[in-house]
Amino acid sequence: MENSKIFIQIASYRDPELIPTIKNCIENAKFPQNLVFAICWQKDEKENLDEFINDARFKIISVHYTLSKGCCWARNKLQQLYDDEEYTLQLDSHHRFVKEWDFILINMYNKLKEKVPKPLITTYLPSYDPEKDPEGRVNAPWKINFKEKTADKQILFIPSYIDDCASLSEPIPAIFYSAHFAFTSGDFVKNVPHDPELYFTGEEMSISVRAYTHGYDMFHPHIVVLWHEYTRKNRRKQWDDDEEWWKKDLHSKNHYLYIFQDIGGKFGLGKERTLADYIEYSKIDLT
Repeated sequence: MENSKIFIQIASYRDPELIPTIKNCIENAKFPQNLVFAICWQKDEKENLDEFINDARFKIISVHYTLSKGCCWARNKLQQLYDDEEYTLQLDSHHRFVKEWDFILINMYNKLKEKVPKPLITTYLPSYDPEKDPEGRVNAPWKINFKEKTADKQILFIPSYIDDCASLSEPIPAIFYSAHFAFTSGDFVKNVPHDPELYFTGEEMSISVRAYTHGYDMFHPHIVVLWHEYTRKNRRKQWDDDEEWWKKDLHSKNHYLYIFQDIGGKFGLGKERTLADYIEYSKIDLT
């Protein structure tokens, strides 16, 4: 474990929480020397990452925010920096970490691997408030529940508390993937890469199905390992700055449905399980 590299994927868009997130991540790691940060830094003129530029652990793609094409595009770009690290952790750019989070996640993963060949640890993390930290942290693990199916056939999720979490000794099976927290073997980056034609909505449902059909079993952690900031206060989003964001969004929503017809290739479904298998497992109507 002392030599196990973690490829940390962060797509950041004009986010003042990026640097606090990086620092908190490093400070709370048991093996900070093994962290490899891949950042698609969609920045404005006020931001800088000077303190990390010469750090060998950092691989930074610098993009002016006006050139961004959305979060999935950014995630796809940074995934091209993957260099066969043993593990990967996908995040947003606004998080906090428990002490020795890296040791905890690797240990959790290895125990799950005794039961299934391809564990994927993922969830909607409990929240924190940057303006009231650490007092504003929710200290109970969350899971992902189905919320609704929209008129344009998008599946929406919602977080909720894990029932009786205090009595649990291991992660619980999951049916949905979270794009702001996913920990698994590094080759997941190659096996289930982000599709740059997706914009925002549909990203997580697409990965859920593709991961499952590639043989990954998803789990929600039964303990708190990280926190995520949900309010987006004091933070611009790509669609706030892009007057034509809706065109990207419309294309993305149409493309998302096309994926389930099995487009093939590296952004299509896997061969280890079928779409029908996922529908049976999840009880979610994707038609």
